[in-house]
Amino acid sequence: MRIAIMGTGGLGGYFGARLAQVGCEVTFIARGAHLEAIRHKGLRVYSGLGDMNIYPAQAAGDPAHVGRVDTVIFAVKLWDTERAAAQLSPLLGAQTMVVSFQNGVEKDEVLAGIIGREHVVGGVGYIAAAIESPGVIRHTGTMQRLLFGELDGARTPRVEAFAAACSDAGILNEISPDIHRTTWEKFVFLVGLSAATSLMRQPIGVIRANERSRSLFLQIMREVVNVGRASGVALDPAFAEGRLTFGDTLPAEMVASMSVDLQRGNRLELPWLSGAVERLGRQVGVATPANAFVTDALALYVEGSPRDLGP
Repeated sequence: MRIAIMGTGGLGGYFGARLAQVGCEVTFIARGAHLEAIRHKGLRVYSGLGDMNIYPAQAAGDPAHVGRVDTVIFAVKLWDTERAAAQLSPLLGAQTMVVSFQNGVEKDEVLAGIIGREHVVGGVGYIAAAIESPGVIRHTGTMQRLLFGELDGARTPRVEAFAAACSDAGILNEISPDIHRTTWEKFVFLVGLSAATSLMRQPIGVIRANERSRSLFLQIMREVVNVGRASGVALDPAFAEGRLTFGDTLPAEMVASMSVDLQRGNRLELPWLSGAVERLGRQVGVATPANAFVTDALALYVEGSPRDLGP
């Protein structure tokens, strides 16, 4: 299977390395120092499930240098979606599927509007991983799982082939018959974890151990469930409570990727997470005060660390 990783960050780097390790022809598309390190030293992944060193690694800065592939793992940051999607055409054959494992609940429709709905397969990734240094990915904990499915729920040969490749690579995976609902289910916890760990500058273990911070974490997720249900998504009314229990099983040191970006002074995906909950809530008439507070409190950091502190 020929696979292109569009966005070789934590998720793309980790899962791409696993697939490359079992013989898939994987090309890592990256930029800057990260690209140069992969080209010259390979891609190294540190993980509790076993370290990997993909060397030599196929890497490119431009999809036009890759050629057509069977699958694109699309994992760029949300603010780069339109720019990156516009570069995908050299990778696309008639049956090529582009699986977005990005955050957010609007990503698939945005992607479909640019490359055509026939190429888009919905996806959800569960992993805590980030670029530690150029050419190096650090996987925190042992959670690593991919869920994906055609937008219409059909079980197609291309989705089954990707599932088989993931299984061969030791990647926990599942073909979802309702990827829209699956995406919202992840969105609930993702928004909660991103908001809480970024706002409080603490990992999940500290947050869940304190009564008041735990309550805020839950309230943020409850608002996402309420907005989803009002939007027609069949979420259980108590889904947020279940996600809180799930959070109790995770490594205490876990933080969301948005928290990592905040600590590093990078741009934040806030407008597509708590910001989207607030905006979608207004559209369906659902109050979202906790997510509105998070959006306001972190607004100074959306474009990266503030440079001008004002008068």
